[in-house]
Amino acid sequence: MRPILEARNITKIYGESCPKCRSGIHGGKTNVCPVCRSVTACSNISFELHENEVLGIVGESGSGKSTLIKLLYFQEECTSGEMFMNAMPGDKGLSDANGGRFAPDTDLFKLSNFWKRHLRNHMIGMVFQNPHLGLKMHISAGGNIGERLLMADWRNVGKIRQRASELLEKTEVSPERMDEPPANFSGGMQQRVQIAKALSNNPSILFLDEPTTGLDLSVQARVLDLIRSLQKELKLATIVVSHDLGIIRHLTSRTMVMKNGCAVETGLTDQILEDPQHPYTQLLVNSTL
Repeated sequence: MRPILEARNITKIYGESCPKCRSGIHGGKTNVCPVCRSVTACSNISFELHENEVLGIVGESGSGKSTLIKLLYFQEECTSGEMFMNAMPGDKGLSDANGGRFAPDTDLFKLSNFWKRHLRNHMIGMVFQNPHLGLKMHISAGGNIGERLLMADWRNVGKIRQRASELLEKTEVSPERMDEPPANFSGGMQQRVQIAKALSNNPSILFLDEPTTGLDLSVQARVLDLIRSLQKELKLATIVVSHDLGIIRHLTSRTMVMKNGCAVETGLTDQILEDPQHPYTQLLVNSTL
């Protein structure tokens, strides 16, 4: 079966760049080019994501993991690389202007901004590390979800409110608080509203960028359990970005380890955490013991 998402040689360089840094010669030892001083946030990153799979991306601050998610979510433009997506049965996100479907070999990075927004609104859900990036704090929780549904071509106000109520209940937020703004909620509740918003368009792919950072440990545990149960129920292909190996162990089946913009090790999560091969992965695992 073809992967639902395939990334090939994704590279993001901040600066003018030169042949040395574009070739990735630094090999993970540094992400600053010794010749032109450009910063390579991601260097030739390739991976596949399959239906119902949870892929973890782990690394220290500055490793490039959050930049990679921004590239995949079309928030930033990559310097080079390709991304391909295969629609699941019933998906409408890969429809083209003529009502057909993008071919599996269509490089999504080359699409117009209009079609990138179309894919983001119909195929992908995103939960940001900071709820302020994913929510409008002074618009009601239901209004935040409704805004997302409007972008996914929902037009009936009654059905939008019903969908928002269902999603809030599913993410353990009382529907009675649907008309309250997220600014009135705790950090954990804000993340739940953000998760509800991300799921509103029935995405085939869900991105989670450090979803529990800044939350108390007890709240973290409840949010992680919620994410895990929703992923199993909805069978979402999911990418989880985190610096916390505990979260990676709890949520993911396969893991990619990043350092200085490079993927230094990839494999089954249990295998990587129990028998890390790369010295950097060994350092990460040992530092948590």
